[in-house]
Amino acid sequence: MGLTSKGPQSHRLVICAAVLVLMTLLILYGSNNANDAGLSPFRMSTHQALKTTDLKKWSSRDVYVPIYGNRSMDLHCRSCALVTSSSHVLGTKAGRDIDRAECVIRMNDAPSLGYDEDVGNRTTLRVVAHSSVFRVVRKPNEFLHRSDTRPMIVFWGPPNKIGKDSKGALNRLIQRVSMTYTNLSCFSITPNKMRKFDNLFLRETGRDRQRSHSWLSTGWFTMVIAIEICDNIQVYGMVSPNHCGKKPGTKKIPYHYYKPRGPDECVTYVQNEIGKKGNHHRFITEKQVFAHWAKQYNISFLHPSW
Repeated sequence: MGLTSKGPQSHRLVICAAVLVLMTLLILYGSNNANDAGLSPFRMSTHQALKTTDLKKWSSRDVYVPIYGNRSMDLHCRSCALVTSSSHVLGTKAGRDIDRAECVIRMNDAPSLGYDEDVGNRTTLRVVAHSSVFRVVRKPNEFLHRSDTRPMIVFWGPPNKIGKDSKGALNRLIQRVSMTYTNLSCFSITPNKMRKFDNLFLRETGRDRQRSHSWLSTGWFTMVIAIEICDNIQVYGMVSPNHCGKKPGTKKIPYHYYKPRGPDECVTYVQNEIGKKGNHHRFITEKQVFAHWAKQYNISFLHPSW
């Protein structure tokens, strides 16, 4: 009786163990394949005959429309410091060098207060995604009411949310911000320009953004805008396209320098790059494009250098 009762249980344990081993092998196999592919089944093919767009001429400045009033997006800078939100900027003591640039460009709700030794404290232009608007508005002293500067903010997002003719709550909030903080010059990107950003991604990568279930990142918009307005760009804290796949023991660092308990940067990059369900930022693919643009538009990468 004892042998009979234990038989099925032992059989089930053997089956479970076998399934577990098989799943582990499949995961490892998929991981190795991802590493062999540069962590990017989405990456650009080397044989693709991609077209090149001259970003200095691809559109006029009227594609950035003022949220309130009749201000124009007429910024031009000889030298720009583009400060990323990566934790790679921490400990660099690059703040003074950043503030020496004629124009300093930041993204979303990345702060300078409390981090100025590493990221500087000047802001000339901030590019803000629709998903970050509330985080920016919640800290007006940091992002909106800066008596020492007269910064510009470019908001990007779906036209039905922040477009000039949108009746949504988010657009009304942006309008109130623009009317309240007169030191700011606030702009949104026109629907036609948003389509041009999508087409640019297609031309540079050979991939359709929507069909590939991708969202362009704020870094994509910021880099393109920086190229439009800057003669020379120094990018702080951005890693190279192969950074997250070149070493098995790559040091883990938070995705954002101001969120020490946030997700790991490389984990975030890889998960977004290989994700197929839902919409994802293709961070690694975008950085491959940036590396290509660096040769055309006087872009250099610091901390880390590449």
